[in-house]
This record gives sequence, structure tokens and C-alpha cells, in this order.
Amino acid sequence: MEWLTENKIPVGDVAETAFDWLQINGAFFFDAMSDFLEALIDGILWVLQTPHPLVVVLAFTALTYFLQRSWKPALLTFFGFLFILNQDYWEETTESLTLVLSACVVCMGIGVPIGIAAAHRPRLYAAMRPVLDLMQTLPTFVYLIPAIVFFGIGLVPGLIATVIFVLPAPIRLTHLGVSSTPQPLLEAAQAFGATGRQTLWKVELPYAFPQIMAGLNQTIMLSLSMVVIAALVGADGLGVPVVRALNQVNTSLGFESGFIIVVVAIVLDRMLRVEKK
Repeated sequence: MEWLTENKIPVGDVAETAFDWLQINGAFFFDAMSDFLEALIDGILWVLQTPHPLVVVLAFTALTYFLQRSWKPALLTFFGFLFILNQDYWEETTESLTLVLSACVVCMGIGVPIGIAAAHRPRLYAAMRPVLDLMQTLPTFVYLIPAIVFFGIGLVPGLIATVIFVLPAPIRLTHLGVSSTPQPLLEAAQAFGATGRQTLWKVELPYAFPQIMAGLNQTIMLSLSMVVIAALVGADGLGVPVVRALNQVNTSLGFESGFIIVVVAIVLDRMLRVEKK
């Protein structure tokens, strides 16, 4: 078996060469992307941290009631955020929410159009499927290496790693929703003279809306699962106390910060859940 290992395929060397080439020749692109993402992060962070915490809590409560038309999830949101304030994790929570919301903006902005295009082009989706599988199965720590190389440390590399890991979810669910539109609906739209764009906006997207919202929900949940990993590259938020608790073997701090992440996940899930009627 020595002959097999002696003729090793240079996967790592090829990857390193590719990243070195990108770092040298794509500096302008990565700098521009970093500036855009930093502006997005700073804007969301300003919105969440500038007002009084109770104002933000009431805004999230009102948004939950508007989306769900029920007082139960709104009350859950209100008491969930009050619990976070009680535990003195408000700043860390807003930083993690900034990472999650930024990931949602980027992933849904990229994933939904790609999902629509893939639903209309089966060959495109067949070619994309192995790439999507690779993005979700490759260990997330691997994404941190090129993220640090291209963007340094902070929230931006954490956001990039999160987007790469999360992006397949909205693509797959948007593709599922659009491609499963019943054929009789499409034929009826065509019979009434609808153009391709009108069919998309008035038939396919409304029918796929629950799946797209499920993609948004999955984007949020998967982004929250990355907050601890993002903390390893200098991203602030709820991952920082978790990492600190791990380093110090601090059970109290670990359970405190971990439970806050669970509360945030439950609140966001109930806020954006679309119930089938």
C-alpha cells in the first residue's frame, strides 16, 4: 500500500495554491465585500443597540404579533427577551442577532434567486447538487481558514463561514417550493395569457411562499448554530461566553450562555413559523 500513499493526490496543495492566487489577485474584490458586510453589520448593530433595550423588546413583540396574528407567540417573545435582560446577556444577544440577521439578508438575497433559477432549469440544479452537498457536509471549521485569510478576524469572517454553511438551505427549499407548483395552476396562468414573469410572481412564488419561509427559518436556526464557531475567529456574541466557559471548564457560565442561545432560537422560530392551514 506504500505506492498508493507515495502517489498522493495533492488536494491540500492545490487548495492552498488556489487560495494564495485568490488572495493576491482578488484583493480588491474581497476588500469591497468586507466593506459592504461591515457596513451591513454596523447598521444592524446600531439599530439593535442604540435604542433602550425595552424599546427593542417591544418592537420584536409587535413584529411577532403582526406576523403571527396571535398573542401567544408575542407573549413568548416578550418574556423570552425579558429573561435575556434578566440574565444580563443583552449585548451579546444583539451581537449574535446581528450575525444571524446579516446571514439572513445575504443568504436569502442570494439563495432565493438561485433556487428559482434552479427550479426552472433542472440541469442547473443537477450540477449544483454536489456543490450544495459539499457546502453542508464539509466541517465548518474548514471554512474559517480561508475566511481568516481573506477577511482577517471579527464578525465578517464569521459571517462568511456562516453564509457558506447556511446558503444551501434557502436554495433547496426555494427550489422545492417553486418546482412543486401544480401543473394545472401553471396551465391556467398560461391560458389567461400570463407572461413568464407574471407566472413567477403571481403563481409560483405565492405557492412556494411557505417553503421560502421555511428556508428563512432554517437559515436562522443554522446561523444560530454557528455563533460558537464564529466566536473562534473573533466574532462577538453569545459564542464568546460559551468558548470562555469551555476554556475555564465553567459549568455555570456554559449553561447560562447555552440556555440563552436556546431561548433566542425558540423566540425566532415562533416569530417566523408559518402554520399550514
